Amino acid sequence: MAKEVRADAVVIGSGPGGYVCGIRLGQLGVKTIVIEKESPGGVCLNVGCIPSKALIHAAKTYEKLGKSEGMGIRVKTAPEVDLVQMQKWKGGIVKKLTGGVKQLLKANGAEFMMGTARLARGSSGSHRVIVDGKDGETTILAKNVVLATGSRPIEIPGFAVDQQRVLDSSGALAISDLPSRMVVIGGGYIGLELGTVYAKLGTKVTVVEAMSSLLGSMDSDCVKVVSRKLKKMGVDVMVDTKAKGWKKKGKGIVVKVETKKGSEEIASDLVLVSVGRRPNSEGLGLDALGVALDRGFVKVDDRLETNVPGIYAIGDLCGGMLLAHKASKEAEVVAEVIAGHNAAMDVRTIPAVVFTDPEVASSGMTESEAKQAGHSVKVGKFPFAALGRALSVNDTDGFAKVIADAESNEILGLHIVGNGASDLISEGALAIEMGAELHDLSLTVHPHPTLSEALMEAASAALGEAVHVVNK
Repeated sequence: MAKEVRADAVVIGSGPGGYVCGIRLGQLGVKTIVIEKESPGGVCLNVGCIPSKALIHAAKTYEKLGKSEGMGIRVKTAPEVDLVQMQKWKGGIVKKLTGGVKQLLKANGAEFMMGTARLARGSSGSHRVIVDGKDGETTILAKNVVLATGSRPIEIPGFAVDQQRVLDSSGALAISDLPSRMVVIGGGYIGLELGTVYAKLGTKVTVVEAMSSLLGSMDSDCVKVVSRKLKKMGVDVMVDTKAKGWKKKGKGIVVKVETKKGSEEIASDLVLVSVGRRPNSEGLGLDALGVALDRGFVKVDDRLETNVPGIYAIGDLCGGMLLAHKASKEAEVVAEVIAGHNAAMDVRTIPAVVFTDPEVASSGMTESEAKQAGHSVKVGKFPFAALGRALSVNDTDGFAKVIADAESNEILGLHIVGNGASDLISEGALAIEMGAELHDLSLTVHPHPTLSEALMEAASAALGEAVHVVNK
């Protein structure tokens, strides 16, 4: 039987945008209902950030076990991969985190509801949200609605995803039988992260990228280091190459690609399609309410509000950088706005990380972006090969790179490729957010021996004051 309830706010979606928004609204005393149609935690916790990083760590551990003899650690029998057990371990991590989402919402006074939600026209001063759940239909009347429905992988012609031969990222995270060969279509962060996992576990991986380089949005010097490591791992990379289709051949498949030199065929067992993501804006009733869209993304202002008063959008749904931490920040902002506080999305930088081997992390402008913006720049680099901590953990690929304005010395960008880049980049983001100058970073005493010293040394190098590398 249909029922009707009232709330101050409804959040549709419980990913890193939706559940954070629900928690913060509850903390602010706003009566909130968070609606989820699949699993608490959204893509990130279930089939994205968390499970992929678990597999990345497992693959790196396996690789290190096989290469530890140089440190005096001999493994008498070769390590073996048990993908079934690896998947169970990964699943346990996901279960712990997703279970915590509902507990946190409840503890902060927000209600959690399973079901599929859509918007309908409401009365003056309120919006109607209709939820189809296992117990029937529920209508929620609320002054505010936050859309946090996220995104999904893009499919390309000739490669319909069946999760058997043709996988998307979700399917690639659930493999329980290690393939001998895999073609990865897309040289962005998802394709390279997952491709690296299986290459380390023993799969012959071929990456097919339509553009002229991998990781197009990252610093080009950093990408070169990743490209060299991929080659060292035996990964074949084909740039300026378009995937055209596939067919079965014997027990495997053949993937047809088009290169500058003509057509080629690549023998494989599986294909991973990772060419980007598209917003989940369909089926929400946005057209009927006149919510403005741009190529499927919901248009919002700096308060994350749409053109329809009281309807907000956060995370992947409103475009920009499709990153979990960006969604979480927007979630906190929109909760403050709904609670009547003076808040807006006002950030100078959102750091980005690629969990390849080595990791790549970026905050602020690249060197080319800074020049295009009219800056004369100072650039400082410090190699991990000259870093005591990197040498002591036997992981010396990469460097830290600082870009600053040549006149003011203000830090414009910081880019790291190497072990621990994902953790080190936050210092760069803080420096840019606070308007720090090169001396702020170079004169800050960093503990020794640590990886973070690379940032201090890179800033010193930009000033021509480096101690442990020759100044240019």
